[in-house]
Amino acid sequence: MKLQDKVAIITGGGSGLGRQSAQLFASEGARIGVVDIDPERAKGTVELVREQGGEAIALVADVSKKAEITEAVTRTVAEFGKLDIMFANAGVVSRGGVPSVAGGEQVAFEDLTEADWHHVLGVNLSGVVYAAQAAVPVLEANGGGVILATSSAASIAAYHSIAMYSATKAGVNGLVRGLSLDLGKRGIRVNAIAPTHGMSPNFLAPAGTPVVGKSYEEVAGPWEPAVSPIPLKLNRPPSLLDNARAALFLVSDDSAYISGVTLPTTDGGTLSRVAMWFDEDRGFTEAS
Repeated sequence: MKLQDKVAIITGGGSGLGRQSAQLFASEGARIGVVDIDPERAKGTVELVREQGGEAIALVADVSKKAEITEAVTRTVAEFGKLDIMFANAGVVSRGGVPSVAGGEQVAFEDLTEADWHHVLGVNLSGVVYAAQAAVPVLEANGGGVILATSSAASIAAYHSIAMYSATKAGVNGLVRGLSLDLGKRGIRVNAIAPTHGMSPNFLAPAGTPVVGKSYEEVAGPWEPAVSPIPLKLNRPPSLLDNARAALFLVSDDSAYISGVTLPTTDGGTLSRVAMWFDEDRGFTEAS
């Protein structure tokens, strides 16, 4: 197994990619500290891990508060004796989200408040900083380890109405590069994944919404590759598991010499496109 005898903390572990990764990492032999701001979601993930024969504990923390994520690390080490992997996955979207996806009302950039900015900054970027700071001493004491962050395709290409979110995720990419340089001599690798597709609808849903456990594309209805905007045509939609498998690669010894990288996952060629291309049948066309 790829993570035999490893101990991992996953923030935002109560739903979406965090929950899927907890189950996958546990199936590969890891013991998991499931961190979430929602205690019921954290407990739900722990139950799923235990049902499949794994070991996990539920930890409640707001990652935007350094003391809380530090306490989660302390409790995990107290329970399992060490830490090998910090997966800083927790994230929130800017208020207003992506209206066409969330069905919500668009909020003009200038109408977003100082509190809106500090919320998305606190979770998406400060939360990764604090998770890394809490993890580094125990990773080093363990002889090294891995820090993995969840960035986003929005750190690479623009999405409508989430400029603040995009800025924080671009910050994650810069943080990963800087930390890989600084922490390499201490035996710690630092990378990020940048999902494009295959993420959870819970990300844009109000707090307290039941955990879906599937990707946007999986819940959108029957899968039709021919009409999908993803250039790569496969006979199934992208899933949470596709992203979790990329995370598994980057926290396992399969990627032992990879550090400082932000890996676009479930991209399927989407990020390779520009706003114009030549249609095979009709010639030059504009992207809609």
